[in-house]
Amino acid sequence: MRNELEYIYLVYQKGSFTKAAQALYLTQPALSIAIQKIENEIGMPLFDRNQKPLGLTAAGRIYIDKIEQMRVLETELQSQLLDLTDMNTGTLRIGATSYIISRILPPVLLAFKKEYPGISLDIVEAGAYELKELLRDRKLDFTFISQLAKDPDFSYYPGFRDQIILAVPVSFPINKKLRKAAMTCADVQANRHWDSGQPYINLKDFEDTPFILLESKYDLRRRTDAFFSECAASPNICMEITQIVTAFSLALTGIGATFVPDRAVKENHPELVFYKLPSQQTVRNMHIVINNKRYMSKATNRFIDMFVSSYKIGHKPMY
Repeated sequence: MRNELEYIYLVYQKGSFTKAAQALYLTQPALSIAIQKIENEIGMPLFDRNQKPLGLTAAGRIYIDKIEQMRVLETELQSQLLDLTDMNTGTLRIGATSYIISRILPPVLLAFKKEYPGISLDIVEAGAYELKELLRDRKLDFTFISQLAKDPDFSYYPGFRDQIILAVPVSFPINKKLRKAAMTCADVQANRHWDSGQPYINLKDFEDTPFILLESKYDLRRRTDAFFSECAASPNICMEITQIVTAFSLALTGIGATFVPDRAVKENHPELVFYKLPSQQTVRNMHIVINNKRYMSKATNRFIDMFVSSYKIGHKPMY
């Protein structure tokens, strides 16, 4: 029965009997017979064969939900058994956005791998909302969230703090008017934008400036909309995308201005100047989040300890 459940799940993942059979090194008729056997036993189909890719029937959805629960339990069983090996082996599954993966995680990943070379690190890159759902489904050991929610399934650990600033191509005419408020990459890296004496800018001055913004479903976009609203300004949006790192790269080419976290400014980029914003929503407190229903392995605990120590924000879960 175990093989048959794996067959069902792979057909669901691939959306095709042909692709699933190829992945399993089976003939398509053999795979179809195995699944039809289960369908005959329960008296109803699992897949809607009239759809392409294959769709699930109501019975199929129940099967997939239970198979996924079984897979989570198997993973957690393996984690608990591996903890008995004192972290000589195992897998840590971390969910993060491209910004966190490229700008925040690397030094901690390197330190962790040096100390625990037997632990595999599985990094899942996705948007914040997708990562939250993966965590809820216990498919991640932990992820990062900026918005705290009183969710009984989750516990939050202080992670790191950043500040959202405005990045503008140096070629844009607005920079001549705001020369006194402009900051270079070196200024940002020296945390000049955290200085209370650093001048703010008013986004009303940027209404004719083309902007590259994240799509509306993202937290940074909600903050961005608040920045404009607080200034009674309307953005001239030339492009909407899904990743902070991509927006930053496009701003470097001179396509438009964008909003970036200060920790994204790691290298020298003379193509851009940066401005401090007046909104209180520019400061983000990012938290490490775990699912209380998922077994918290020694590897997870140790990684969180190392991360918190690296960014020196705290240790105990907030709630």
